[in-house]
Amino acid sequence: MIEVRRAGGEDAAEVLRLRGVMMDSVRPGGGDPQSWIGPGIAVVRPLLDPGNDAMAAFVVDKPDGPGLAACVVGTVDQRLPGPNDPTGLRGYVLNVATDPAYRRRGYSRACMTALLAWYAQRGIGAVDLRASAEGEPLYASLGFVRNRDPGMRLVIPAR
Repeated sequence: MIEVRRAGGEDAAEVLRLRGVMMDSVRPGGGDPQSWIGPGIAVVRPLLDPGNDAMAAFVVDKPDGPGLAACVVGTVDQRLPGPNDPTGLRGYVLNVATDPAYRRRGYSRACMTALLAWYAQRGIGAVDLRASAEGEPLYASLGFVRNRDPGMRLVIPAR
C-alpha cells in the first residue's frame, strides 16, 4: 500500500525540486531551477502549513532514502458564484510530479486521490488543471475531461 501524507513546511525544498522536475518534463532546458528554488522555499514553507485551507500538498516519501518520490499541490480559489457553481469555490491543481526513478508505481495517482478527497471535504465542486500529454491518461481515469474554455494570459513586465 502506498503511504500518502500531507506535506508540511519542512517539505518545501523537495516540493519545489519536484516542481522543477515537472517543469523540465514539459519545457526542457527552461533555466536553472536553483535560481527560483532557493528563494521559493521561504514563500512555500508557510503555504504548506496544515492550518492553511487555501493550499495543500500531498506527498509520497522515497521508499529507499530521504526525500520525496512524488507530490501534488493544489489550491482553493474563491470566485464569484454562478448557476453551475453556487459557492464559487474552485480547486486548481498546480503541480503533479514524480521523480523519474519512481515513476509507474502509482504514486501520482495516490497523491491525486488524496488531494481530490481534500477538495471534497471542503465542498469544492470543480477542480481545474493543465495536463501534459504524459499526465492526461491519469487525469482522465480520475474523471477529468477537457473543457471548452479558451485560455489566455497576459504577462506584465516587472518594474
